Amino acid sequence: MPELPASVRLALWVTHSWNGGPPLVQSLARSFPDLDHVAGDLARLELWNELGERALFVALPRPGDTSRMPPGSLAASALATDVGECVFVPGIGGVLVPTLSEFGPEGDVGVRADWTAFEADPVPRHRLEMLDLRQVHRTLLARLSEHAQHFESVGGAPWGADARADIESRGGTTLWAVPGSTPGRALTVMALAADVSRVAHRTGALTSLGSGGLDAATATSRGLLLRAVAADADDALTDATNIAVMTIAGWRPDR
Repeated sequence: MPELPASVRLALWVTHSWNGGPPLVQSLARSFPDLDHVAGDLARLELWNELGERALFVALPRPGDTSRMPPGSLAASALATDVGECVFVPGIGGVLVPTLSEFGPEGDVGVRADWTAFEADPVPRHRLEMLDLRQVHRTLLARLSEHAQHFESVGGAPWGADARADIESRGGTTLWAVPGSTPGRALTVMALAADVSRVAHRTGALTSLGSGGLDAATATSRGLLLRAVAADADDALTDATNIAVMTIAGWRPDR
């Protein structure tokens, strides 16, 4: 999977564009340097801006939890839950959901994103402004500590040495394909959350989690815990990104 979900990068770059950054066409290109083709209802972004929107927010929903998405279209919720991401505007209401797919002949396969627009209810501004970056960071660290204890109780570390070395080597605040206006404090939390999410999602798909001799019960318990880790990391990534969006849009100071 990409270092950051496509919707996270789009939210940051489009908000940057809407608030004095490069033109929208350039911002779209900088959002998706890893994709070979981007299509769909992206003209909606220009319309939203013409109607007064200055901040594009992100949600990373999952089955059973669409709480960070704006209410409205069931079709939007279903597709966003299936792909695990979307962007939205809060003022007039509206959602864009990407579908990633491969195309081309064997040996020359490209990746494309097709964006579908849906109507949605507006989101009160105070619901977004109530987010606090320090609390997001503290909550993520506390949840990771709790998960570590749970992993020990069911049979050890959640991933093997290679995965641990990977996430440790990538620590810091360097994230690929984000605008320079992204506030540093939010970027620190985003980097941590993105790395934890990436490793948890990837490790959750493995049949062996770094230890030999797993029985079925242990494997099931670890799988559930990994999904919980990924969920908490995705929630933190969503909230930290949206705090960065509000800062870029001038809704709140960088603090």
